[in-house]
Parts: sequence; C-alpha cells; structure tokens
Amino acid sequence: MIDRYKAIEKILAHVQPADLVLSTTGMISREVFSTSDRPGNFYMIGSMGLLSSFGLGLALMSPEQRVFVVEGDGSALMSLGTLPLIASEGPSNLVHFILDNESYESTGGQPTISSKVDLAEVAKSCGYRQVARVDDIESLEGALVAIDGKAGPHLILVKAGIAPVEGIPRVTIPPTEIRDRFRSSVQQRN
Repeated sequence: MIDRYKAIEKILAHVQPADLVLSTTGMISREVFSTSDRPGNFYMIGSMGLLSSFGLGLALMSPEQRVFVVEGDGSALMSLGTLPLIASEGPSNLVHFILDNESYESTGGQPTISSKVDLAEVAKSCGYRQVARVDDIESLEGALVAIDGKAGPHLILVKAGIAPVEGIPRVTIPPTEIRDRFRSSVQQRN
C-alpha cells in the first residue's frame, strides 16, 4: 500500500501548467492544497460523491485541457453511477484517480465496501479506455507514464493506507475564491 500523501505528491508531479485538478472533500483536498496549491486546482468543500460528475462535465467542456479527478473510495462509491457515464461519454482528457484506503478516513475511519468491490474492475467493465490498479510508488509512476499522450478516460486506482499526516492544514482559501480563481484558470485556457 502507498501512503496517500506520497501518492498525491507523485500524481501532482505529473500535472502540467494547463491541467486542471479536482480534489474531493476532506484529507485529499487538504493534502493537495498543502502539496501544490495553484489556481488550476478546485478543492471540493463538502458535496462528497459529486467530484467525478463535476470532472466529467469539465472534461467535456474543456477538451483541450487534461482534467485530473482525485477522489477517495468513499466518494467514488457514493456516485458509482458516474463511472459508466464517464466511460460512455468517453472524454479523452479525463484522468480519474481513486485513492482507495477502504475507509471514510476524513469522518472517522469507518470502513467502506471497497475491500469487497474492486473499483478498478468496475471501471473496466464500464468501458474506461485504460485502467490500472497500483499498490506501490513504482507502479503508480509506471501508470502515470503509460497514460501520457494516450486518449482516456483513464482510471488509476491507488491502494492507499490510512496514514494521517500531522499538521496538514485545512484549505484556507474561501470557497468563493476557490471558485473564482478556478473559473479564471479554465477560461484563460479555452
């Protein structure tokens, strides 16, 4: 298993200046924020389970930009119907990451059902063009390199451990400012 924070660092190292990054509620957004805050990042504050739908819409509206969706297994399970929708719409610029620690870590570590439901297999059966399941940094790096220049949608499921990192700050930017700077970032590139 990969520490979630290290997986996020590796994913963000592959983000290019024109790419858009959407991160789900809780610790994932906090870790993305503390690792690499930028105007092209959208931190979902609340609304768990809606990130993949938002990412799909954004990818369809901004086909010239790569859209990274970074969510946890709890969020993905909450909106499971979005996976076949993403696959059927087939946005070639969508890269979907599920950081699967088999828990709702941000709300107390309650278990999800992802230990019994393989979300990578679900994505394959839905028709994602490329699906990878990784459980170490080297495999994650290989999966990231493998998608470069290839049409998506892609799904990379990262088996992550529950590894709280001390001192991770909350996102300190007000939601309206997150919205406004992200909107400007999208509009500048379209």
